[in-house]
Amino acid sequence: MALMLRAILGFAFLFLMMAAALFLPAGSTRFWQAWIYLAVFSGCSILITVYLAIRDKELLAGRVYAGPAAESRPSQRIIQGLASLLFIAILVVPGLDFHFSWSHVPAALSLVADLVAVLCFLVIFLTFRENRFSRGTIAVSAGQKVIATGPYVVVRHPLYAGALLLLLVTPIALGSWVGLALFVPFIAVIVVRIRDEEALLRAKLDGYVAYREKVRYRVMPFVW
Repeated sequence: MALMLRAILGFAFLFLMMAAALFLPAGSTRFWQAWIYLAVFSGCSILITVYLAIRDKELLAGRVYAGPAAESRPSQRIIQGLASLLFIAILVVPGLDFHFSWSHVPAALSLVADLVAVLCFLVIFLTFRENRFSRGTIAVSAGQKVIATGPYVVVRHPLYAGALLLLLVTPIALGSWVGLALFVPFIAVIVVRIRDEEALLRAKLDGYVAYREKVRYRVMPFVW
C-alpha cells in the first residue's frame, strides 16, 4: 500500500508539473496538442505502473525511487539534475512557441508523433517486462544478471532508446519545431550517463563484457 501511494503521489506530481510546464508558458488551455500529449503520456504511464504493481512490485519500487537525489554518486546526481531540467525545458519551449507562434507543425504530423510516442512507451514496457533490474538509478543489484533477450537483442540500452525517441517526437507532438533544438543537449546528457553506466556494468556485472561483444550498439543500430 505504501508503495502504491508513493507511486500515485509521484505520478500526480509529475502530471501537475508537466501541465504547468506546458500551459503556463502557452498562456492558454486551448493548447490542444498539449492535452493530447498529456493523455498519451499519462495513459501509457498508468498502464505500465498498473502492470508493474501486479506483476513486479520490486521493479516498481526501483522505478519509484529515482531522480537526482536517489543517485549514490555526485556525478550522476548532476547528470540526472540536468536531464530533469532539460525535460522541463522540452515542454516549456513548445508552450512558448504556441503563445508566440514561432513555428508551425501540421496537425496531422503532431498526431503521428503522438502515435510514435505510444510506440516508445511500448519499447519501455517491453524493456521492463524483460529486465526486472531496470532501476531508476545506476547500480548493480544483488543477483542481477545480463539480459540478452527481447529488445536487448537489438541494442544494449533499449530503455534509453525508447526514452530518446520519445523526447525527439515530443516537441513535434506539441506542435513546435523550435523545441527540437533541446534534443541536442539531451543526447549529450544521455551519452554521458550511458558511458558511466557501462563502466560500472563492465566492472561489476558478470558476463557484461561478453554481451557487449555480441550486441555492438548501445541505443541505435548501425549508429551508436
